[in-house]
Amino acid sequence: MEKEVHEQYEYARRRLRQKKVLYFHFVLFLLGSLFLFIANRFFGFGEGTTQNWCIWGITIWLFIFILHFIKVYITDRFMNKKWEREQIDRLVALQQKRISQLESSINEENQSKI
Repeated sequence: MEKEVHEQYEYARRRLRQKKVLYFHFVLFLLGSLFLFIANRFFGFGEGTTQNWCIWGITIWLFIFILHFIKVYITDRFMNKKWEREQIDRLVALQQKRISQLESSINEENQSKI
């Protein structure tokens, strides 16, 4: 029982850390985007270019943030330790079924030879 409680605690702690890092990434994204916009618009960084470089930088950063969000809230939520255990148990059961089928076919061949 203690092992299960400890695993639940570790899972909760890991999920909390993932969410904490995601929130930090979001705040960093907002501040960084604001800095890029101000640097481009008011301080004249990148004036020689014809394209609005800060929009490209913010868009790429937003895409990376969306990938991070998907990993934390979608992928890790459904493919956690419980899911891994279920998949392992399913694969082990399939292997055991296959082994038992092979053993029975070998036994049948041995019986037919005798």
